[in-house]
Amino acid sequence: MKNVINLQGATAKVTINSGFEQFVRVKRNMNLSEVSIKCYQDDIKYFTAFFSGENYCYDVTLDVVENYVAYLKSRDISSVTVNSYLRGLRAVLYFFMERDYMPKFKVRLIRQEKKVKNTYTDAELKLLLAKPDVKKCDFTEYRDWVISNYLLGTGNRLGTICELKISDVDFQNHEIILKKVKNRRQYIIPLSLRLEKILLDYLLYRKGEPDGYLFCNRFGEKLPKGTLATSIRRYNLARGVEKTSIHLYRHTFAKNWILNGGDIFRLKSILGHSSIDIVKEYAEMFGSDLKRNFDRFNPLDNFGEQKGEGRQSIKMSKK
Repeated sequence: MKNVINLQGATAKVTINSGFEQFVRVKRNMNLSEVSIKCYQDDIKYFTAFFSGENYCYDVTLDVVENYVAYLKSRDISSVTVNSYLRGLRAVLYFFMERDYMPKFKVRLIRQEKKVKNTYTDAELKLLLAKPDVKKCDFTEYRDWVISNYLLGTGNRLGTICELKISDVDFQNHEIILKKVKNRRQYIIPLSLRLEKILLDYLLYRKGEPDGYLFCNRFGEKLPKGTLATSIRRYNLARGVEKTSIHLYRHTFAKNWILNGGDIFRLKSILGHSSIDIVKEYAEMFGSDLKRNFDRFNPLDNFGEQKGEGRQSIKMSKK
């Protein structure tokens, strides 16, 4: 039986579940990670749980999507989370539209409040980066100290550092080759002098073959993401730092890169983001820190500056 065409030009008799199976097959052929596919599966599951009816693709209209957004907002879900659901749903719906399974329309994200991301303070970093006595501490504490330095020096994600091999660190060219990354696009980042020395000392202690994992357990085996996250959490708490998120190191790297005068284009490449728009958010994210050295860099304060000038307290006279 031939496909039936409705009045809006969309092909009928294609259910959302059937269309989504095609979507997943195409994405897997494109080597999309299973983690990303799982996110799409969750997004479409939430939507189909809301959308009642026959669940045919051509039944999904702009009104349906807008009602779905209103439903999510009524459940006190943050705008950031709503947009996360919408991005996944939008990708699936646009796939349906390209195949004429449903009428074409734009799925727009909602305006979201951008909260300042939490980071590690200088005082906390001082505690986390204080080198332990290698002769007295165990391998796990020393390794987690090295990882803390690595995270602050690279901004890498948890999944990336778990996959690092010893051979991925190129000491001759002062580079780190990142092969297992979120978007599956391998790239190279510089290896700073301080981190290079830390890793060289660590490898003298850790030993291992070039194809071994850089950060391993005490038996030289690969560290699962959950195990490493738990280990860093314990390490931080033992150092007196209540914040325990590995991802905070990534935000801290970005924040300090910007505050130290680094440009967002290089930051984009180092963090491995596909869009400059994502990195621009870091520049806005840490707005409260823009006051640091404000007088030093402000054009007005530097134009025709006279010796002896400085901040003076101002007292308002009472009438």
